[in-house]
Amino acid sequence: MAAIRIYEPALCCDTGVCGVDVDESLVAVTATVRSLQDLGADIQRHNLATDPLAFTTDETVRAFMHVVGSTGLPLTVVDGVTVATGAYPSKSQLLAFAGFAPEPTEPTEPTEPNERPQLGLTEKSDSGCCGGAATACC
Repeated sequence: MAAIRIYEPALCCDTGVCGVDVDESLVAVTATVRSLQDLGADIQRHNLATDPLAFTTDETVRAFMHVVGSTGLPLTVVDGVTVATGAYPSKSQLLAFAGFAPEPTEPTEPTEPNERPQLGLTEKSDSGCCGGAATACC
């Protein structure tokens, strides 16, 4: 099972319901993370204010913080690979990262048995990387 780590900026609370302004993205990610943990997923959140050591012990996160800084948070890392920066992944993305099928929202066409789900990390193009040119530029 994939190890999912979400590194967040300094927050007063992780739920998003502290103070007068409710942060809907925090409410959603809190609910999703808790439900994934209940399913047995290896998912953790690290807050810069309350868990700064987590930002220094992971090489991927340390390098990210050195280059981008806290303005690029939240940072989501799956098995050591950066999969999202600057915003929280959606529920369906987190489910896919954890290896669970996302909840169906509308009917979808069946996929080939060996086709991997596209997680938004790369674009699939039928015309090739060179815009259809038959060259080996890639």
